[in-house]
Formats: sequence, C-alpha cells, structure tokens
Amino acid sequence: MSNLQFQNDLDKLVEILPDRIRQHVSYGRMEDVIEIVLDIGRPPEIRHADGKIEYLDTADVTYNDISYITSRVQEFTSDNRSGIPGTLHRISAIRNRQGKVVGLTCRIGRVVTGTISCIRDICLQNKSILFLGRPGVGKTTKLREISRLVADDLGKRVVIVDTSNEIAGDGDTPHPAVGHARRMQVRQPEYQKDIMIEAVENHTPEVIVVDEIGTEAEAQAARTIAERGVMLIATAHGNSLESLIKNPTLSDLVGGIQSVTLGDDEAKRRSSQKTVLEREKQPTFDIVIEILDRNTLAVYKDTTEAVDYILRGWPIRPEIRKVDKTYDFAPPQEPVPSRVPNVIDKINALDSKIEHPESLKFSFSRQKYVEDIKKFKKIYLYAVSRSIAEKVIERLDLNAEITRNLDDADIVIAHKNFVKGGAKVLSTAEESHIQIFYVKTNSMAQIQKVIKEALDIAELNEKQTFYDITEKALDEAKSAIDKILAGAKDIELKPQNQHIRKLQHELVEQHNLESTSIGEGDERHLRIVGGMDYEEKLG
Repeated sequence: MSNLQFQNDLDKLVEILPDRIRQHVSYGRMEDVIEIVLDIGRPPEIRHADGKIEYLDTADVTYNDISYITSRVQEFTSDNRSGIPGTLHRISAIRNRQGKVVGLTCRIGRVVTGTISCIRDICLQNKSILFLGRPGVGKTTKLREISRLVADDLGKRVVIVDTSNEIAGDGDTPHPAVGHARRMQVRQPEYQKDIMIEAVENHTPEVIVVDEIGTEAEAQAARTIAERGVMLIATAHGNSLESLIKNPTLSDLVGGIQSVTLGDDEAKRRSSQKTVLEREKQPTFDIVIEILDRNTLAVYKDTTEAVDYILRGWPIRPEIRKVDKTYDFAPPQEPVPSRVPNVIDKINALDSKIEHPESLKFSFSRQKYVEDIKKFKKIYLYAVSRSIAEKVIERLDLNAEITRNLDDADIVIAHKNFVKGGAKVLSTAEESHIQIFYVKTNSMAQIQKVIKEALDIAELNEKQTFYDITEKALDEAKSAIDKILAGAKDIELKPQNQHIRKLQHELVEQHNLESTSIGEGDERHLRIVGGMDYEEKLG
C-alpha cells in the first residue's frame, strides 16, 4: 500500500474517534501502530509493533466516547467485530455481563507487500497451503497478498471467503489489496463452513482463500473443497504442525490420527510399543507453513511425510525461509497429484548433489516418467480395494488418482465377480464411453497389473530404470532385515552404487540395526550385523 493510500485509510479511522482523541492522532505518529485501545475508566492508548505503549490523552475513556465510536461503525456481528467500509481496519468490542460495550480495540489494517516473496515458488505450485502461527504474526496479511498474486499474476478464479471482512476489508467493494479476487462475505462466523461449500458449488473457483479454520465442521468443509480439486489457501489456529496434529478438532486438516495395534513381529521390527499413532488419511493440505515471526517461515513441503515423521518420532527439519532474503527459484513445473514420497524423490535429491559414474547414468528421470504415463487420469473403483489401489498409485508414482464420482472418471476398474451387482454403474460408464477394466481378485499384484494396463504403462522392469534397480535393492535389504530380526547372523547384500547403499543404510538404521559397507570399487556392498553381534548390541 502506498503512503497516500494508508493515509487515506487512516483518515477514515480517525473520523470515527471523539475530538479529544482525534487531535492526538497523526500519520507520522501512527506509522508503526498496530491498534488503538479504549477501555472505560482508563486513558486511551496506542500499541506499537515493537510492543511500546503510548497514551493518547490523560483523561479516562467514558461511555460517551464509546457510544460516539459505536454509532459511527456498522453493527457488530456475533463475534463482536465490525469495520469501516473501504478499509482494512477492524473494530472489536468488549462487553460487560449485561451486553453493554465497555471497551474497543481498533486494529489498524494496512497492506504490507513483499511478505510472500520468499515463498512465491510455493504459491505458484497449485497446491493447497495451510498457514499456522500465533495471533499478530501476519497470517491474514499473507493471505491477502497471495490472493492478489494468484488472481492477478496467474489469472486464476479466486474466491475469498471473508469472515468478519478481515481479508478484503469492510463494505461491499473488496479492498484493492486483493486485486481481481472475488469476495464472499460471511454474516456470522458460524456460517463460514456453509459459505465455503457455497463458493465451490456456485462460483466455479480454482482457488479458495479462508482465514481462521477453527471448528471440526470447517475442517470437513475444507476437505470437501480439496477433494473437488480446488486449491485451498487457509490459516488455522495453532502455533506449529505438531500442536495441530494433537488438536482433535483440526487434526483432520493434516490427515487426522488413529490408534493402531501392531502385531508382535511388526512392533519388534519397529522397536515400538504395540499401540501406536498413525495418520488416518491423506492430508487436506499439501503444504504447511509455520509463521515463526513476521520475517521467518518454516516450510513443510510435504505434509504427508512431515506428519508421518512426527507421529513416528523421527527427526524432521522444515525449510526455514526469511522474508528479507532473496531466493533463486526454478520456474514452477506442471503439478502432479499429491502422494506419499517414495524412493524416486530421495534418488532425485541425491542425484542433484552427486554425479553418477558413467556406468550408472540412466536415462530415467521423474519428468520423463510422468511424460510416459501421458495424461492425468481419474479412476473410479467398483468392488475393488481402494486402499490397495491408492498404494499402487503411490508406489509407482502414477499420474492418476481415485475418484468417488463416476461423472469425473476417465477409467472404471471393476471386480469381475461383482459385475451383475454393478450393472447400473457399469452401464452408465458404457453410455458415457468410459473404458472399463476388470480385476479377478483384490490382490496387490492383480490390481497393479490392471492399473498399468488401464493407464497403458509398460512393465517398469522392461525399461531397466534407476527406480526399478533401487526398489529391488531396498526389497533385498528389507528381506535381510527380516531374517536378522528372526535370528540370522550377518547377511551381505549384492553390490550397489553409492546412492543405493546410502538408502539401504537408512532402511537398516530405521530398524535399529547396524550395517557397514565393505568391498572395493564395483564390488562394494552392505553387510548387516546379525546373530550374536546383534544380541550383544541389544544386551
């Protein structure tokens, strides 16, 4: 916001103040002020961004002062908030037990630009983003700037669900700070969830922006929006991702948690108790950003991975970004559906840092793999295990997702034994010219085979990709780990390159075992410690 614009907005706030308070307010004095506070029986005060408090007058605030201001603003909503049309200022009331207003907090709204420059690349990825942080660190400011960025720079259809008019200001015309984004006002906070759904159903948005998701119903509405393929930018109550996971009301935003009882072997393998907490479903938001302070952000680029690590007690470090620093970003790539990170991500991360020997340079790349899969497909399942199908898509990193709506489907996969029972579904698919593929059983192998056939994907082992070699090597390591845990002695694995050995070491370490690399050159391989050595280690 320009200085002139801010001064014009400040003038509108000053106009509603009593004369004796107004004469102490000037543009120069208010440049870094956050709010003006007026309480009955106390002198009026202004609070600066650095925490400093100044008194505007020595005389105490009276009921007449409060009435003067409340008569010049719109009626307070059920959350005791009001505003000034055409500005971002917010007037909040404190009432006594009889409902009479005895205090006012006039929060000064200003547009601060540049607060999202350090996360601009993330905002352009078409992924849903959740902001967390304590009150006053700038969550709403960032929503406002992202709304303008996505609406104006990307030309997307953005709808702001504006409870209490905090994002786009008061009045019928949205504040210029949100650019060409549209705004739907919410009469009372309890209706926010309904307006969120209405926005999707009535106005065909590509992006929805919501401030302060705070109830279970709003969390469910957010999941509904995300499942319809709409990008969601929102804030939620909570200082950190870990605290959000533990919040039973809002944990669904990051996948929710459930208590799972493990078998004896699995508990031993994990070196954990038999009852553990695990993520219940896919998170609503792909990315979580903690706002540590006005200039520092902690970014979790993959919510699924972050939640899983936290629940298992594994260390995970978010990427720290500073608002006042410049970052060099690659141009955004065409987004692919969110999924659980697999070995390809780790291999690509290693590839970017360490060059392969000539003999290990493969033509495979993730981008090439996505191109091989051709077009993104939505799959409708009939009598086929959804959990297994999702695991296949995640494991093979396929450019596809499962849909619950037959109208959205590109492909139908049905169980052959239930064809008669699903005659209506299948006939509807045929009428819509949707291809139908059949599985004979609900086994992983059968479903994987049919999904590959449906997506016209050649067998991965025919391509001899780096992915295939790595997965086989990790399968070999997992098999050896199982044997060690069952009492076997040292086991030596087949020779592998440096990158694959590193992944094998990580896998062994996750099972609280020890491994070492032995051999030279092309014969270098892992030895996993077992037998007496393992028992001595435990003892």
